[in-house]
Amino acid sequence: AKKLLAQWPDMQAAYAGDDYVVKIRDKELRTRLVSHTLSGTRVRKVALPRYEDDGEVLRFLMSENVPGSFPFTAGVFAFKREGEDPTRMFAGEGDAFRTNRRFKLVSTGMDAKRLSTAFDSVTLYGADPAIRPDIYGKVGNSGVSIATLDDMKVLYDGFNLCSPSTSVSMTINGPAPTILAMFMNTAIDQQIDKFVEENKRQPTDDEAAKIKDWVLMNVRGTVQADILKEDQGQNTCIFSTEFSLKVMGDIQEYFVHHQVRNFYSVSISGYHIAEAGANPISQLAFTLSNGFTFVEAYLARGMHIDDFAPNLSFFFSNGMDPEYTVLGRVARRIWAVAMRDKYGANDRSQKLKYHVQTSGRSLHAQEIDFNDIRTTLQALIAIYDNCNSLHTNAYDEAITTPTDESVRRALAIQLIINREWGLAKNENPNQGSFIMEELTDMVEEAVLQEFERIAERGGVLGAMETGYQRGKIQEESMLYEHQKHDGTLPIIGVNTFRNPKASGVPAPIELARSTDDEKQSQLKRLEDFHTRHAARAPAALAALQKAAIDNDNVFARLMDAVRVCSLGQITSALFEVGGQYRRNM
Repeated sequence: AKKLLAQWPDMQAAYAGDDYVVKIRDKELRTRLVSHTLSGTRVRKVALPRYEDDGEVLRFLMSENVPGSFPFTAGVFAFKREGEDPTRMFAGEGDAFRTNRRFKLVSTGMDAKRLSTAFDSVTLYGADPAIRPDIYGKVGNSGVSIATLDDMKVLYDGFNLCSPSTSVSMTINGPAPTILAMFMNTAIDQQIDKFVEENKRQPTDDEAAKIKDWVLMNVRGTVQADILKEDQGQNTCIFSTEFSLKVMGDIQEYFVHHQVRNFYSVSISGYHIAEAGANPISQLAFTLSNGFTFVEAYLARGMHIDDFAPNLSFFFSNGMDPEYTVLGRVARRIWAVAMRDKYGANDRSQKLKYHVQTSGRSLHAQEIDFNDIRTTLQALIAIYDNCNSLHTNAYDEAITTPTDESVRRALAIQLIINREWGLAKNENPNQGSFIMEELTDMVEEAVLQEFERIAERGGVLGAMETGYQRGKIQEESMLYEHQKHDGTLPIIGVNTFRNPKASGVPAPIELARSTDDEKQSQLKRLEDFHTRHAARAPAALAALQKAAIDNDNVFARLMDAVRVCSLGQITSALFEVGGQYRRNM
């Protein structure tokens, strides 16, 4: 306490001027602390409290502190990166060619290329496109169809995956290890192609190995790969839970061995839990408890906390409930305290970084234009809470996969907040508010109480065996739906303030669907891939299965297998040695 109080005058002085100055290796780095409005008012990037009493100062430093300082309640970084918006727009439709065009649309004019990838249900369940009726109709719908390394290369064509300003997020879970291996190989091949173009020859084996090592150390992004929340909330489980957790650990061990420090091996996700019906407290409690479960699993495999904790990221929903306003504050504080006090983790490992997506569940088909208003409010509180990246939903997501026009509107929402909205020039607007502090403490206490209920059931995995999380999500979903239908929970344009002139049927709207040409193209490309690699695929699949049987690193073998095997071939091979998912009933 004395040490904190002794630092306070220096902290005040550091934030008092027009620039924040830090010295790194004898080099001064300056951050502008003041901006001016059209009226000439000075708006500070970080505002400090005006406390004079030592007790109030100490309470602030221990429970809040400035952004970038423990317990990181106000944010994990001291300042947002200059010239980089938190924008990360979710996209995926049709084949890789169409989604590549959408990526280029949503990143046009952006200094940082932050891409977020949605996959179709065929890919989510680890299958290949096929003419089988229950597969064919889903190819390229509600996400992009990716079956081979060739598809992955097309998907990110034109984006330098090793550029410091490029990062890619992939929403994939059951077959995440295979899709991740395809992505890593795509990044490696981009640099191999660059070498060939610059040197007019193929690299030697030693040169190729060095390129691969460099790529793995520099590629940036996130793979979701959270199998616990799949069982609890979304259901795209394909392998047994035990095998999925084993391969998740294999990925993290591979990352540690190859010094993959800029790519998140898992995005521990509450969004799907919330979309399934959980309230914000349950979303946060289940997500954080899942995160601590991964930590314990990796520690049990002999990994050091500071070797893997920085590779963990989080993903939350932002809805209309008041608790969402402080979701990030509570999550950061609980994680930081646990990492420091329970696990002895370093400063970098204590920082919980998270992506936010505005709530799709809060959007409605009735009075569909009102959805942009809901999304704007949700985006505003996410930005005020210093989220690390943000996707704003398009208004038509209540009905269909968004169109180019609706995506542009959704993107404009956060651009207007970040670039036009005046208070966004300040980076700690929630601090000092009585209601924010009270909500933060109440939500934190509620989350800790939920931890105790989970612990009483044998921890996360024990609670899953009895269906505890799923049951609670269903109960909370039922409460929401009941109150929506009886009008207790007002929803404008749906159960109150309804337009008397509006038709009971929503207005016709363009539905986004993959075309028959795209589906046929995917089948042809898959057949061509199988033909080209027919001689090498059996040995690669056998090596993959042997790694699983011998308890070797499966992901290391996947890095080789995806070069000659399709997603469906790999999934089928792993079913034989890892088991298929079966829910406990």
